[in-house]
Amino acid sequence: MKTILLLVGKTTNKHFTACIDDYVSRIGHYMPFELQIVPELKNTKNLSQSQQKEREGELILRQIQESDHVVLLDEHGREYRSIEFADWLQRRSQTARRLLFVVGGPYGFSDEVYKRANERISMSKMTFSHQMIRLIFTEQIYRACTIIKGEPYHHE
Repeated sequence: MKTILLLVGKTTNKHFTACIDDYVSRIGHYMPFELQIVPELKNTKNLSQSQQKEREGELILRQIQESDHVVLLDEHGREYRSIEFADWLQRRSQTARRLLFVVGGPYGFSDEVYKRANERISMSKMTFSHQMIRLIFTEQIYRACTIIKGEPYHHE
């Protein structure tokens, strides 16, 4: 199974980028994993929130293959403890050819992206910036990999 984290726009904070790159490298020891960037929209001041979501949605949908299992990182999604997420990831690895996690833009996802998604996961009831969630989620994927392998990174 190949796992992809699809992001709208680049990570702009160099400290986050360094940490994300570190986790991406670590995850690569456990599974095929990559980040894919959907270019950020230009001239958004002339677009409503709805128009921005629609245009970002079109760009996201272009990256999705028909057989992909698509999981949106969404505040209304299901919450998991780290061990539960590891179990979920292990089960998905047995059934999905490509697992695609999507972090949307600042206003969330278009209706079309929601319709295409197979699942939604929430990282917390709290709100995090779209920049920060990238780091938090890559760390959680790494943590899940170590839990699956029985390595001592996670303590419970």
